Amino acid sequence: MARITVEDCIEKVGNRFELVQLATKRARQITRGATPLVEIENDKPTVIALREIAADKITMAFLTEPVEETFEDELAMPGAPVGGE
Repeated sequence: MARITVEDCIEKVGNRFELVQLATKRARQITRGATPLVEIENDKPTVIALREIAADKITMAFLTEPVEETFEDELAMPGAPVGGE
Protein backbone atom coordinates (compact mmCIF):
# COMPACT_ATOMS: atom_id res chain seq x y z
CA MET A 1 0.00 0.00 0.00
CA ALA A 2 1.08 3.57 -0.57
CA ARG A 3 2.77 5.44 2.23
CA ILE A 4 0.46 7.45 4.51
CA THR A 5 1.44 11.06 5.14
CA VAL A 6 0.33 13.49 7.82
CA GLU A 7 -1.07 15.71 5.09
CA ASP A 8 -3.32 12.88 3.86
CA CYS A 9 -4.78 12.51 7.33
CA ILE A 10 -5.09 16.24 8.10
CA GLU A 11 -7.28 16.59 5.00
CA LYS A 12 -9.69 14.16 6.67
CA VAL A 13 -9.47 15.53 10.23
CA GLY A 14 -8.80 19.25 10.09
CA ASN A 15 -5.71 19.96 12.18
CA ARG A 16 -2.68 18.25 13.68
CA PHE A 17 -3.94 18.39 17.27
CA GLU A 18 -7.14 16.53 16.43
CA LEU A 19 -5.18 14.07 14.30
CA VAL A 20 -2.93 13.20 17.24
CA GLN A 21 -5.93 12.73 19.54
CA LEU A 22 -7.78 10.56 17.06
CA ALA A 23 -4.80 8.42 16.04
CA THR A 24 -3.71 7.92 19.66
CA LYS A 25 -7.12 6.77 20.80
CA ARG A 26 -7.53 4.38 17.89
CA ALA A 27 -3.98 2.99 18.15
CA ARG A 28 -4.59 2.20 21.83
CA GLN A 29 -7.77 0.35 20.93
CA ILE A 30 -5.95 -1.66 18.27
CA THR A 31 -3.18 -2.47 20.75
CA ARG A 32 -5.84 -3.80 23.15
CA GLY A 33 -7.25 -6.09 20.47
CA ALA A 34 -9.77 -4.03 18.48
CA THR A 35 -10.23 -5.30 14.93
CA PRO A 36 -8.49 -3.08 12.36
CA LEU A 37 -10.81 -1.53 9.78
CA VAL A 38 -8.21 -1.68 6.99
CA GLU A 39 -6.03 -4.47 5.70
CA ILE A 40 -2.96 -4.83 7.89
CA GLU A 41 0.40 -5.35 6.25
CA ASN A 42 2.69 -6.05 9.20
CA ASP A 43 2.05 -2.46 10.37
CA LYS A 44 2.29 -1.12 13.90
CA PRO A 45 -0.95 0.05 15.58
CA THR A 46 -0.10 3.72 15.01
CA VAL A 47 0.30 3.18 11.27
CA ILE A 48 -2.91 1.16 11.12
CA ALA A 49 -4.76 3.98 12.91
CA LEU A 50 -3.41 6.55 10.45
CA ARG A 51 -4.37 4.33 7.51
CA GLU A 52 -7.90 4.04 8.92
CA ILE A 53 -8.13 7.84 9.20
CA ALA A 54 -6.82 8.36 5.65
CA ALA A 55 -9.38 5.82 4.38
CA ASP A 56 -12.26 7.63 6.16
CA LYS A 57 -12.92 4.59 8.35
CA ILE A 58 -12.41 6.66 11.54
CA THR A 59 -13.68 10.24 11.86
CA MET A 60 -13.72 12.95 14.52
CA ALA A 61 -17.09 11.62 15.72
CA PHE A 62 -15.05 8.72 17.12
CA LEU A 63 -13.64 11.10 19.76
CA THR A 64 -17.07 11.87 21.19
CA GLU A 65 -17.25 8.48 22.90
CA PRO A 66 -18.22 9.04 26.55
CA VAL A 67 -15.27 9.53 28.90
CA GLU A 68 -16.62 6.93 31.34
CA GLU A 69 -16.40 4.17 28.73
CA THR A 70 -12.86 5.16 27.83
CA PHE A 71 -11.85 5.18 31.50
CA GLU A 72 -13.37 1.74 32.04
CA ASP A 73 -11.45 0.46 29.02
CA GLU A 74 -8.21 1.81 30.50
CA LEU A 75 -8.91 0.11 33.83
CA ALA A 76 -9.58 -3.18 32.08
CA MET A 77 -6.10 -3.16 30.53
CA PRO A 78 -3.75 -5.81 31.93
CA GLY A 79 -1.33 -4.26 34.39
CA ALA A 80 -3.50 -1.20 34.97
CA PRO A 81 -3.32 0.14 38.53
CA VAL A 82 -6.29 -0.75 40.72
CA GLY A 83 -7.66 1.47 43.48
CA GLY A 84 -5.26 4.34 42.84
CA GLU A 85 -2.14 2.25 43.42
